[in-house]
Amino acid sequence: MNSEPSWDVYRSFAAVLRSGSLSAAARALGMTQPSIARHIDTLEAATGGALFVRSQRGLSPTDRALALQPHAEALVAAAAALQRTAQGRPDQPEGVVRISASQAVGVLHLPAILARLRQTYPGLVFELSLSDAVDDLLQRRADIAVRMTEPAQQALVARPVGTLQLGFHAHRDYLARRGTPADMADLHTHDLIGFDTETPFIRAAMRHLPGFDRSAFALRVDNDAAQFEAIRAGFGIGICQTVAARRDPALRHILQDAFALPLRMWVVMHEDLRHGARYRAVFDALADALAAIAER
Repeated sequence: MNSEPSWDVYRSFAAVLRSGSLSAAARALGMTQPSIARHIDTLEAATGGALFVRSQRGLSPTDRALALQPHAEALVAAAAALQRTAQGRPDQPEGVVRISASQAVGVLHLPAILARLRQTYPGLVFELSLSDAVDDLLQRRADIAVRMTEPAQQALVARPVGTLQLGFHAHRDYLARRGTPADMADLHTHDLIGFDTETPFIRAAMRHLPGFDRSAFALRVDNDAAQFEAIRAGFGIGICQTVAARRDPALRHILQDAFALPLRMWVVMHEDLRHGARYRAVFDALADALAAIAER
């Protein structure tokens, strides 16, 4: 590096990586396109090489840019965490808390929990990051996470909060129209709802369903909320949380003895945050509420 670029340069670089164009990065950051271009020029001069090449799809990162990407993203995450921490009083449950969770937990359970939290602590503001990828708490991409895998890092405070059961469900109208499968083999004659893209979690789950793969599904979608709504709409048979399905009296839990998939949950945060009042309040509320849901 010939000189040390400012923080704004790295933020612009990360925005261009995410958006794939100067104009989109400028809109995201509330800046002008020439300003973003100058920042990229500055970083290229400092690193001694091109970071992007123009293509039909916009700006494509070079190998040099891809090597810098995780470090730039870490800087952006750290800056956002610093801003969140600076807001509000550390001894009071107020300020911004960023929560990471899976799509299913984030859509089906967290809105009601956060609504109650906001009523109890009006000074809290929530940022909700929904993804089935695991956000890095050590780099403060999130303050608190609800995870479906046990955390391995030593610098995290983790509390197990129980197990969500997954099972096959269908709308009563679909079953009246197509019949209720008597066993797993009968599923092959039904309209099944499942994943589109195979992930490590999906591969692990599919071990419980020998003989089934992506080709068996009449509807393929990677969004858990969309799968659940397709079940509720009567499209066919799909896998969802039994506790969520019980909220809709029209849904039926089928093949209970033949298939059940337990999904353990943990609420996790970085150990440096455990003495902050807002983080502790949100951590405890999430853990208690999710434990009650898992128990049901």
